[in-house]
Amino acid sequence: MKAAEIMAQLQAKHAEEKEFLQAAEEVLISIEDIYNQHPEFEKARIVERIVEPDRIFTFRVAWVDDKGDVQVNLGYRVQFNSAIGPYKGGLRFHPKVNLSMLKFLGFEQIFKNSLTTLPMGGAKGGADFDPVGKSDGEIMRFCQAFMTELWKCIGPDTDVPAGDVGVGGREIGYMYGMYKKLAREYNTGVLTGKGATWGGSILRPEATGYGALYFLENLLKEAGKDIKGKKIALSGFGNVAWGAAKKTNELGGQVVAISGPDGVCEIIDGITDEMIDYMLVMRSSNRNKVQDMADKFPAKAKFTAGKKAWSVKCDIALPCAFQNELSEDDAKELVANGCWCCCEVSNMGCQPGAIKYFQSNKVYFAPGKAVNAGGVATSGLEMTQNAAHLGWAGEEVDAKLHFIMKSIHEACVKYGRQADGTIDYVKGANIAGFMKVATAMVEQGVL
Repeated sequence: MKAAEIMAQLQAKHAEEKEFLQAAEEVLISIEDIYNQHPEFEKARIVERIVEPDRIFTFRVAWVDDKGDVQVNLGYRVQFNSAIGPYKGGLRFHPKVNLSMLKFLGFEQIFKNSLTTLPMGGAKGGADFDPVGKSDGEIMRFCQAFMTELWKCIGPDTDVPAGDVGVGGREIGYMYGMYKKLAREYNTGVLTGKGATWGGSILRPEATGYGALYFLENLLKEAGKDIKGKKIALSGFGNVAWGAAKKTNELGGQVVAISGPDGVCEIIDGITDEMIDYMLVMRSSNRNKVQDMADKFPAKAKFTAGKKAWSVKCDIALPCAFQNELSEDDAKELVANGCWCCCEVSNMGCQPGAIKYFQSNKVYFAPGKAVNAGGVATSGLEMTQNAAHLGWAGEEVDAKLHFIMKSIHEACVKYGRQADGTIDYVKGANIAGFMKVATAMVEQGVL
């Protein structure tokens, strides 16, 4: 297999799908050498098969807004690969959602889910619906209309969606309610990220952020460093950034910045627990303005319009918002300001130029498929609890999450260790995730 040849074929077929092509190229370059050491992979055409989804569902979502007007959106579900388990991946509601975005996310999900050690395949879905400024009633009606189209494509042993950008516990609740009505069964295992009183797992809302900090702890330990006292910049203020901020405080770090589409809040003395709680209020308001934090806590937070979190001096940068949110120029600004570590908590949060700049300047860097896998891992734990019709205490879930993130870090180190002793976490994560899926595909025959 030659990565360049496969990429040329993909570009010819999917020229408009920029995000998907970016994700595919990163993986193919990383795995090229080890792939060519396994003739059984080449014979079974594993790469040619793994880069194409098993199937894609596209559907119209018609719903009625508060004015009584009919609105129409596009919904999608990309079921990418089920070699090691049922399809598993979030649903994203955002006006920029398109097929390229969901294919990139579903492709990344294959390897992320493989890294978790749990039996889950890769998928992603969503709609170009914008929840910002929508009333609770409008969000409910949209979620119900969306599930009316999706419900026949999913199931606890078929495809298990979860939340993502624009989809939290409220949205999962509305979608599950409609699924239950349509399917006429109370099967809690069909969605994850559910409410605690009806099948949800303790720690699921915090899991992506918590898991990212557990991975960061392992990375720093490997490097002979510690998180205590380190200044950390976060992008976003949704569930992921909220969980990361909570765990940072618990571990002794200091969050000095959070950001939103309107600008950045610099928090010179570090975010407080009260401010972290207020992040949930900001998220549920549907205003999507980080300035609300500075307005609420003017003595502690300084808002600057139009700036990113990466403009604030920090030791560690944690992109927590959206793909490609951190550019090469942002990376240069971070390094110039003394940043020496960046871990993607968002999916493909850094542009290729930023990753190359970090790596060439000896900045510790780890990709989202490894760093943020704690979210889907805890979703997998929720599926296990649902299948057994029981619930685990928070301590048990947290212990399993610790173990999974430690295992992911060890796998990255195993496959990413370079001749000079340094660790290429991008290569390590991609190879570790790929090998498990590729082996399963070979053993199951050509499908």
